Amino acid sequence: MTEKVQYDLILKNGTVVLPSATTQVDIGIKDEKIHTIGNLFECDTDCCADNIIECKGLHVLPGVIDSQVHFREPGLENKENLESGMLAAAAGGVTAVFEMPNTDPLTITPETIKDKLKRASRVAWTDYAFYLGGTGRTGPNLGKWENAPGICGIKIFMGASTGELMTASDEEVESVLSNGRRVVAVHAEDQYIMQKNMKDILKDQTDVSLHSVWRSPESCLSATKRVVNIAKKYKRRVHILHITTSEEMDFLRENKDVASVELLANHLTLHSPDCYEKLGTLAQQNPPIREKHHQDALWKALCDGTVDILASDHAPHTIEEKSQVYPKSPSGTPGVQTLVPIMLNHVNNGKLTLERLVELWSYGPERIHKLVNKGRIAEGYDADFTIVDMQKKNTITNAQQKSKTGWTPYDGMDVTGWPIATIIRGNVVMKDDEMLKPIGEPVLFQETVL
Repeated sequence: MTEKVQYDLILKNGTVVLPSATTQVDIGIKDEKIHTIGNLFECDTDCCADNIIECKGLHVLPGVIDSQVHFREPGLENKENLESGMLAAAAGGVTAVFEMPNTDPLTITPETIKDKLKRASRVAWTDYAFYLGGTGRTGPNLGKWENAPGICGIKIFMGASTGELMTASDEEVESVLSNGRRVVAVHAEDQYIMQKNMKDILKDQTDVSLHSVWRSPESCLSATKRVVNIAKKYKRRVHILHITTSEEMDFLRENKDVASVELLANHLTLHSPDCYEKLGTLAQQNPPIREKHHQDALWKALCDGTVDILASDHAPHTIEEKSQVYPKSPSGTPGVQTLVPIMLNHVNNGKLTLERLVELWSYGPERIHKLVNKGRIAEGYDADFTIVDMQKKNTITNAQQKSKTGWTPYDGMDVTGWPIATIIRGNVVMKDDEMLKPIGEPVLFQETVL
């Protein structure tokens, strides 16, 4: 006789996106793990649970992992902090976040990583990990630093950063890529080309539509080619972030041996010049939102398998900062809370399948960053789920946003598809837009536990 299982939670009758199929099935959760996937109420086993969530008519997805966010803490808490950023993430159906190192002080040493981990442990609404910033100066130490707990990878900025994080020259990039084994995430804009363009093109003009002109496609392609060539020299994995151009996609399609590829929801949803005419500096980000033919190329790359990961690049600034006359206005937009509904709306509009979307924001981070027991619905994995109603119509508004900034470039946008619940390691964190309890913990990685 089969032993009776006392589950902590059962997700009943949901349409579940499994690695092998999308099917209606129950999920039994015990001790924060996925214990059983099956028809739990139709078998001979006497089934019981402390909590049962009826999911009929809903889709149960693996927990969404937003692998590029900026939460600004420490030092820039007027824009965002770890608590508000992760609150916004959980409200939007995100179960784990990877946060960037351009804080104050910069996250470039084991000590600054430990500080972030300590800060997050008290306030985390989602699971979390942090990028360690790679620089020319710290490069020689990365091999011994990179496997500390809580580190998801190394991040370099070839353009669009300040101070010591700027890694503009080939020599600085080599210093990072020649030390260590973890994946190196790259902001690929050529600082030298952009500096020349700023003098020649931008000059003293204040038209924000020029943002995508002086931060040119050529600057992105140049930096991407440079870092890929260096990666091949040192046999190092690189992850090229927020690709915006057709030329980069053509190049990266032929260089997947060392380079994985990320896209952002913003670049798939907005295009110039329309976005600048409608939103002004609220649409300003790095790399820029570009013309429709570039966006079409991004969608093609997403559908043909070139793209590995989809993220938000949540980069909040206050509305007062964004209201400054360009180019004094800072680059970056909030996005962690709107990632799920924006992309579900694209699914409903026939731009991609739900299964492909799951590959991009769950399976992709699991594979590229070598996560432990996260990223898919499988027995023994963490019980992380994003439950969505694919038919629910809603309007995205500024008032909904949990970010300290209180604004979104999608204010007033009607969407179909909405996150209904966020479940992290079997704990219900958000349900029906109600925030319940913060229970986040550091994400584990194969390279840090072996």
